[in-house]
Amino acid sequence: MGQKVSRNDFEWVGTEEPHASRRKIILEKYPQIKKLFGYDPKFKWIAGSMVLTQILALLVVKDFSWKMLIAAAYCFGGILNHSLMLAVHEISHNLAFGHSRPMLNRILGFICNLPIGLPMSISFRKYHLEHHRYQGDEVVDTDIPTLLEAKLFNSTLGKLVWVILQPIFYIFRPLIINPKPPTHLEIINVIIQLIFNILIVYFIGWKAMVYLVLGSILAMGLHPVAGHFISEHYMFAKGFETYSYYGPLNWITFNVGYHNEHHDFPAIPGSRLPEVKKIAPEFYESMPQHSSWTRVLYDFIMDPAVGPYARIKRHQKGLET
Repeated sequence: MGQKVSRNDFEWVGTEEPHASRRKIILEKYPQIKKLFGYDPKFKWIAGSMVLTQILALLVVKDFSWKMLIAAAYCFGGILNHSLMLAVHEISHNLAFGHSRPMLNRILGFICNLPIGLPMSISFRKYHLEHHRYQGDEVVDTDIPTLLEAKLFNSTLGKLVWVILQPIFYIFRPLIINPKPPTHLEIINVIIQLIFNILIVYFIGWKAMVYLVLGSILAMGLHPVAGHFISEHYMFAKGFETYSYYGPLNWITFNVGYHNEHHDFPAIPGSRLPEVKKIAPEFYESMPQHSSWTRVLYDFIMDPAVGPYARIKRHQKGLET
């Protein structure tokens, strides 16, 4: 089973999440950051071209052998689909068309969702905005592993299995710890996705559908781009609950690595987050940060001081308001 983790509980704190207070301090010192707020007019074209690229790729992979198909799903399709998941993340903050045009953001979310194969655009937004507002809340923040996960996957081998199974936990954890009734937009999301999937199978074949779904699942588990899931909020340095990554994979993930900057300023699109760091470097350069998502995965699995327990948690407040 490998070495056991050294933690036997989460890191419980009585303080508020740090981003709202830091946002206020930064804006008082650098009010020009407000000029970065808004949406990115180029985003819709970038995201749309990614969707088109993945659909065109189906015409190639449909004739692959199963071994080649799995390799293509891991090395190309999964990366593209993971990037589209992060496009959905941008869209969840209305950064594609702005807050004044919410339905256009939702529609683009449906479109970016198509190659992913699993309907997630609306459901992700519903839970992700609560992750920002109630970061660390023991019930509301579904980004935090459950107690059962932390107890079961508490060794080197266990953490490896947990990383591989991350897609399952991300899908089902919200339904277990903070279930919500489906909204009409979620139902529309499911219907649109089912129609797309049926059309892909009918006109291109099952291999194309497997390529899409398998790529999405593989790239959420033991995969370099999936390192951001762990790098963002798992406690690698005591007392710090959000970490940024400034490496090259930001180029294909809408700068999601600039995660302290994103949580401080969720109204700023990913393309402008590096500007936040340039304007206010003293707030970010001194904090612990990651240089490699692959190294994050390795350290998470091998370091007994890190594991599913390595998260800062707060007692439930989110549902009281």
